[in-house]
Amino acid sequence: MLEHYFKYPRVLRRLRGGGLGDELDRIAAYLFENGYQRAAAKVYLSRLALFSSFVSGTARGRPVTRAEIESFVGERETDASRITARTAIALARRVMPERFDPLQSAPDPHARLLAAYTDYLHQVRGLEEKTREGEILAARRMLAWWDANHGGPLSTMTGAHILTLVEHLMARTANDRTRATVGSHTRQFLKFLRWADFSDHDLARFVPRTPCYRLAHLPPRLAWEDVRRAIDAIDVITPTGVRDRAIVLLFATTGIRSKELRSLVLEDIRWRDAQVQIRRTKGRRDRAVPLMQEAGKALADYILHARPKCDSRRVFMQHLPPVRPMDKSGVISRIVRSALLRAGLALEGGPSGAHLIRHSLATQLVSQRRPINEVADLLGHRSIDTTAIYVKVALPQLADVALPFPGDAR
Repeated sequence: MLEHYFKYPRVLRRLRGGGLGDELDRIAAYLFENGYQRAAAKVYLSRLALFSSFVSGTARGRPVTRAEIESFVGERETDASRITARTAIALARRVMPERFDPLQSAPDPHARLLAAYTDYLHQVRGLEEKTREGEILAARRMLAWWDANHGGPLSTMTGAHILTLVEHLMARTANDRTRATVGSHTRQFLKFLRWADFSDHDLARFVPRTPCYRLAHLPPRLAWEDVRRAIDAIDVITPTGVRDRAIVLLFATTGIRSKELRSLVLEDIRWRDAQVQIRRTKGRRDRAVPLMQEAGKALADYILHARPKCDSRRVFMQHLPPVRPMDKSGVISRIVRSALLRAGLALEGGPSGAHLIRHSLATQLVSQRRPINEVADLLGHRSIDTTAIYVKVALPQLADVALPFPGDAR
């Protein structure tokens, strides 16, 4: 496969003559199959050829050690060459992990406890993966504070310790909603410690509750004209622009969540019915949302002309090599944020990703006097009370039902 990038026999012999030997052909095939640009692939292969020569006397017959990698990288003259070398070696490790010593990390003293907590959250509480990640992160922070300030078995933890811990955690934020979440995570972990007999006391009762009223604030939203400007500001000359416009249009017309969009597969697009099938939703039930004409055309343009050729059935892919499905919510957030910035919309804190477009759509539908249960069905809310927050921004409707002020002569 090296012949795809290099044509001179002497260069090919040099590439295959080092400690990694013919393994460079496997790496070249990986770069080609995952859509790496030709120039970038040649740079990575050239760096790996140098690394292969560097370990030629020791690598054959045993894995490459971490010390050898650090020694090779340290000999590079510039920061850019060191970064390129590390990236190339990381690619080689991904393709042929058997040729490298496994990465060793310090053992986690709380690994068994956190594994038991994860199983408890999944099997007993029935929480979804994303929610479990937040709970585990909070537990790690609590355990890190305990190790740094007290240590010893968790059974020695007292109410005074909990109050000091909560004060430390709450000092990290001034947002009432975040403080309420921190308190909830802390109580959840302390309840688990009692449930699993790691503690003999109900320490969760020492965690104060932060008042946080769900309907006390207006949902963050954009004016519908601003959403339209953000869509029109996306440049569709490039394949990524075609993809980004299809993504933002789906958000703006279906109210789909970020995870639901990232989970879409090609079979979920029902072209004849003009619908998108949403599976594995937050509410644990499937639903169908309408595929509007403009969004459908943008989606078809992306799938037919701009989507990278790959084996994955996921609809939306990351175009930078290696080509792969979008598995991280941050990728979607950056796409939406970039569209808003190109439209000249200032983002001063608060949400700026898919959920901001979702809030804006719900607000627009309510302002058009669409039935609240219809909005709830579109958004996938199990309870209509969840959708009720959007009624607060429907000022004309609220004015219609407002009672006259006592004593008003009109």
